[in-house]
Amino acid sequence: MTEQSRHAIVPFQGTFMRLLVATNNPGKVREYRDLLAGLNVELYGLADLSTTTEVDETGQTFEENARIKATVYSRMSGLLTLADDSGLEVEALGQAPGVYSARYAGKGATDADRYRKLLAALDGTPWEKRAARFRCVVALAWPDGHMETFQGQCEGVIAFEPKGTNGFGFDPVFYMPEHNCTMAELPEETKNQVSHRARAAALARERLMTASR
Repeated sequence: MTEQSRHAIVPFQGTFMRLLVATNNPGKVREYRDLLAGLNVELYGLADLSTTTEVDETGQTFEENARIKATVYSRMSGLLTLADDSGLEVEALGQAPGVYSARYAGKGATDADRYRKLLAALDGTPWEKRAARFRCVVALAWPDGHMETFQGQCEGVIAFEPKGTNGFGFDPVFYMPEHNCTMAELPEETKNQVSHRARAAALARERLMTASR
């Protein structure tokens, strides 16, 4: 990060607190804008800081990875920083891909590459053994080093084929029985109430409400 980009975004602008969401994924930034709408904060993604720095996710758990990312980017930016780590756990695969969800099909793979590999791994597995869950841990890191984490999850079943065009990642193959559709078929408003990220973000939102007063 250049000195110019570091100081271009300050912690407060008038009555608004600046919040950095530590991701280059535009879909995730968009989700957080919706999930945190109405708070007294201005939200930025890593692209707004013009930084090319990438953080190695060396943790063995979602919480460890979220903490690592939040700490690094908060120190770099001087901003209150939100980072998450999330992934899919499939019981028939021993809870894989887990923390390796984003890297499941290798570097440079697309979302479609990842869920196709998952479907291939489950080929021949009957419906009753395709139980899975999405898990998410959100970490909030303050520039002074203070850290808090929040967790959310949702249960589902891995479908036999992808359906839906909303969302990203494994959403097209994550079937939610209570909604009778995949996560990628849910209206965005509904997803932002029931997803693993929404549930973790709701807890973080409560904390941010007090921090931004």
